[in-house]
Amino acid sequence: MILFLQSSRQTITKSLEGYYEKFLIVLPRIALGILVVIAGVLLAQLLTNIYKKRIQKKSEDPLMARFLAQAIKIILVVIAIMIALQVAGLNGIATGLLTAVGGGAIILGFAFQDIGKNFLAGIILAFNRPFNINDTIKIDDIFGKVKALSFRYSHIKTFDGRDIFIPNSDVLTKPVANYTADGFYRVDFLVGIGYEDDIESAKKLIQDILDANTEIVHDIAHENFVIEHELASSTVNLKVFFWVDTVDYRRASLVLRGTIIRQVKQELVSRGFNLPADIKELKIYGTEDAIAVKIRHEESHTS
Repeated sequence: MILFLQSSRQTITKSLEGYYEKFLIVLPRIALGILVVIAGVLLAQLLTNIYKKRIQKKSEDPLMARFLAQAIKIILVVIAIMIALQVAGLNGIATGLLTAVGGGAIILGFAFQDIGKNFLAGIILAFNRPFNINDTIKIDDIFGKVKALSFRYSHIKTFDGRDIFIPNSDVLTKPVANYTADGFYRVDFLVGIGYEDDIESAKKLIQDILDANTEIVHDIAHENFVIEHELASSTVNLKVFFWVDTVDYRRASLVLRGTIIRQVKQELVSRGFNLPADIKELKIYGTEDAIAVKIRHEESHTS
């Protein structure tokens, strides 16, 4: 029994010594492989930074440039790892790793379908998408400017300051309204005048305001005009249409619209046009008590 234990101990000791000697032999190659990985990661980061600084400045599509920079970095890191395994003499591990990655990708694809779907959608959007950076878009009820595109989501900055990260699969499958695709957007609003007022005179007054404003787009392709919209209960509603440049959507569509509305109101009032409020009809039926109404008239006294 004692001899058996001694023999087993010697066998284990010799095996450990053999493994240790083999480890010492391959240790320089493993160390070199680790250095290759570190150098590869640093080189990938360096090349990515150079690409970002030089290419993004000249690129007409910043989103594409940023997306490709991320892809290049990942590819370079993977290549560095594979070369490091080859240098370390771990060819079998490299082959097995590729096989495992392929099989794992299939398994993870089923386990994380949403992540994989967003990733593939991000790749598609990098090459074919309905918007560019700083475009004003609307997806469902999310409305704002495009700030970034990553592998998984699109970053939208809303006009009230919120940062919304929309999954790329939603961007790819849902309708996207781009308000700045061609740089022009039509703004409209209603203005009601009294039934006793002259419609043509009111239309001409508003048209003159539109024609005189230099921030409104004036060309053949984009017509600014005023039309009769409806006969409301107490007003004749006119609808005003004008085009704006959407480089700064908030300034053009909101601030300028408010400015035009203010000018129209002031000019109509100063020219004697009536801008009546909604007229309410009060009905008193036989089963109801009478309502006393007192009308007070005050005369202005001038000294």
